[in-house]
Amino acid sequence: MKRIVWLCTAILTPSVALAQGAEMRRDYPIRPVPFTSVRVDGGFWLPRLEANRSVTIPLALQKCEETGRIANFKRAARLEQGPFQGIRFDDSDVYKVLEGVGYCLALQPDSALEARADEIIGYIAAAQEPDGYLYTTRTIDPAHPAPYAGEERWSFLEQSHELYNVGHLYEAAVAYYLATGKRQLLDVALKNADLILRTFGPQGRHDVPGHQEIEIGLCKLYRLTGEEKYLQLAKFFLDQRGRPEGHKLYGPYSQDHKPVVEQEEAVGHAVRACYMYSAMADVAALTGDPAYLRALDRLWEDVVGRKLAITGGVGARSEGEAFGKAYELPNKEAYNETCAAIANALWNHRMFLLHGDAKYIDVLERILYNGILSGVSLKGDLFFYPNPLASEGGYARSPWFACACCPTNLVRFLPSIPGFAYATTDSALYMNLFHQGHAKVEIAGTSVELRQMTQYPWEGEVELAVEPAEPRRFVLKVRIPGWARGVPVPSDLYRYLDPSPATVEVRVNGQKVPVDKTDKGYLPIERTWARGDRVQIRFSLPIRRVVAHPNVEADRGLVALERGPVVYCLEEVDNPAGVFSIVLSDKSKLVAHYEPSLLGGVVVISGPALREKPGRKGGYEPCTLRAIPYFAWANRGADAMTVWIKRLESK
Repeated sequence: MKRIVWLCTAILTPSVALAQGAEMRRDYPIRPVPFTSVRVDGGFWLPRLEANRSVTIPLALQKCEETGRIANFKRAARLEQGPFQGIRFDDSDVYKVLEGVGYCLALQPDSALEARADEIIGYIAAAQEPDGYLYTTRTIDPAHPAPYAGEERWSFLEQSHELYNVGHLYEAAVAYYLATGKRQLLDVALKNADLILRTFGPQGRHDVPGHQEIEIGLCKLYRLTGEEKYLQLAKFFLDQRGRPEGHKLYGPYSQDHKPVVEQEEAVGHAVRACYMYSAMADVAALTGDPAYLRALDRLWEDVVGRKLAITGGVGARSEGEAFGKAYELPNKEAYNETCAAIANALWNHRMFLLHGDAKYIDVLERILYNGILSGVSLKGDLFFYPNPLASEGGYARSPWFACACCPTNLVRFLPSIPGFAYATTDSALYMNLFHQGHAKVEIAGTSVELRQMTQYPWEGEVELAVEPAEPRRFVLKVRIPGWARGVPVPSDLYRYLDPSPATVEVRVNGQKVPVDKTDKGYLPIERTWARGDRVQIRFSLPIRRVVAHPNVEADRGLVALERGPVVYCLEEVDNPAGVFSIVLSDKSKLVAHYEPSLLGGVVVISGPALREKPGRKGGYEPCTLRAIPYFAWANRGADAMTVWIKRLESK
């Protein structure tokens, strides 16, 4: 099998010069179509991707300059004088921004942006020590590095982030090389990785990183170069977790309390955990280790069944940015870090690639439209770090953070979203996400042009033009989303009060296709496809009332609203009666309507509700409820907000 090289996290792209002719024994059984082959040209996602390219990336570069993150590399290289500025892991923010730049350059040439990136890469290369070590705080002042860096190299891996930083370096290096063909950053990454190989491993140190990430980067280096040593080191770092023979265990906070193949419950820091699960999925795909697969299935069931916010966010506790206990899902106190949502999305995409089940894309879609998009303003210039499900008011978006992991993670993640839309096997094409745009895929020995026309998620009509270069027989697998099948999430954690499926119609060239037989959430359409073929999909978009599992104490007696994949909330600017005093009766008839001038154009849900009378227990007066998509809250000020609304049950 021709070598497959991965460009974005779990996104495939054709082979490149470094690995031409190499063979790979195995990888994910399902191959995602790389985002470089999928272009968004309108609809819901184009403004978000364009805001990231034109606003968020320049802002992130500016902030990295203003806060000394870039200057740290120049000072480590002795190109300017001065102390280290910031936090010990700030190098990683520069790497993440460069990764995002690489993805944007792969989609759209920009000579000025590329020149700026090349300049920064030059500073990084100059800052690298002769043996490959790269950690600016120690290089600038080895005797007085930043707090928690450790007194010497590798001496405090539990908190130093030395290995975490370079994991993001490896990802950036692969992305930038594939986008531009330039090797300088890749050579820096390989030199560093070879130092890590000489330092850690069966014959070296048995320590593990406190914050997982390097394992993902090592898998990318392996796919790019074909060098087995990088994959072996990624697996080594994972396999050493929870094993006290080689290092003092860091405990549940860092998922270092038991071997990864024995872990059954998602615990500790949510970003670290989901990065680790993503790396485990990569290693499982690349090695075929069944113990990894079994552990991943157990952990996924735990998260989706007991620890997932309705928005797809994870990490309920602010203390330790951590998973809570089963069903511990607070609202005002919810943490739900933007980085954790991104990591959860990456993990769920990998689970789909392993198993081919639409339930993982259902979770991914929920995260995309809710848990991740809430982390950035509509203009792309303000951010949330935590994403609570309720606020008393005063919780405003920020232009930056001292710990800026979330804005820089958005920079690299958003351009990769089109790469989640399609996937293939030798004889099947998966249609996972619905968006306005076009793509080019290879299947059944021919090139196929795809074009989607839709205003999803505001409207439920989707048309897919299928244009193979030559007629070919293959299976088109159309995802029928869980929300359309009457299931909000693939567990009993949440349920619709009315679980009736939405109306789903599928036609091929005007002829109806039966939709009653699906396979793992997909409607398979097998035929010989030819130029001019059109697939029309229509989902009705009922307003859904959602209730949580009774064990979720924070949501007892409450109800949430959804329409399609979009979760809604009440903001005080639209509900002057007070969002926490509004009571929604099960009998209240709600309606949805599109408002093009509101928040960049959104569908609003409105209808009659009740307002608790102040000082009168059980006393109500009529009012009007008005709900907006959760991702758009706090774009008109820091008003009070809630996703979960008091419910008046039907008798």
